[in-house]
Amino acid sequence: MRMDWTALPEAVTKEVANRIDGSRVLPATAGDHAEIAATVAGARGKVFVKAARTELGVRSLRYELRVSEAVSGSHSPAVEWHFEAAGWLVVAFEHCEGPHADLSPGSTDLGLLAATLQDLGGTPAPDARLFVPSERFGFAHPAMDGDRLVHTDLTAANLIVTTQGLRIVDWAMATEAAPWVELAALVAWLIGAGHTPEQAEQWLAQHSAWHEVDPAVLTFFALRNAEKWALKSRQGSAGWMHDLADWTGQWAAYRRRPAN
Repeated sequence: MRMDWTALPEAVTKEVANRIDGSRVLPATAGDHAEIAATVAGARGKVFVKAARTELGVRSLRYELRVSEAVSGSHSPAVEWHFEAAGWLVVAFEHCEGPHADLSPGSTDLGLLAATLQDLGGTPAPDARLFVPSERFGFAHPAMDGDRLVHTDLTAANLIVTTQGLRIVDWAMATEAAPWVELAALVAWLIGAGHTPEQAEQWLAQHSAWHEVDPAVLTFFALRNAEKWALKSRQGSAGWMHDLADWTGQWAAYRRRPAN
């Protein structure tokens, strides 16, 4: 659960302030992976700070730190520094200035995303312990296995349009998998941005990885992912769970059609 910056002990806030020579804090408004997430500004510039203290939160943030340090490329923000104090793990990432990407039909940001996906699809998984598909998605198929770096959570909130290009943030769910898995995981977010399932698939078809996977495997992914989110939405009340249940359900219904 996201907490306010004021929940941090003084030993932590002082250390952050010392590192950037200031502590003007703007809490993050999107995402919920980190217990603390905020942009912090000082005389030495801005950083995006994440912090965690619970066992699960620290494990997740330590994983993201390890992956972010291992990932190289213009699409991934650098790790500026990190430390532990008063029971908290604190990580500062390069601050990415700009709006979140617009993934709606016809948006010019889709061109930026297409180019980034092309680059990411050719990026080998780094020499770090990443999730495997069964761990990340809760289901598996042999065709999901691979050796590519797959972000798996390309929601608009994790895509920032900067003057240097599109940046992908929040690598907490990075996975080593086949490149088509990234595209399949993106379908729900495209539907959520206003695409029909058919439009989403047509847009993804510009990538060779989409054609390299058996259509039956795509249907398997769509159905299993929809089943997962339908169950989660029945067990929880979070709005985003119900949204994902809706969007993945739309894709599954489309894939069930005889033509697919």
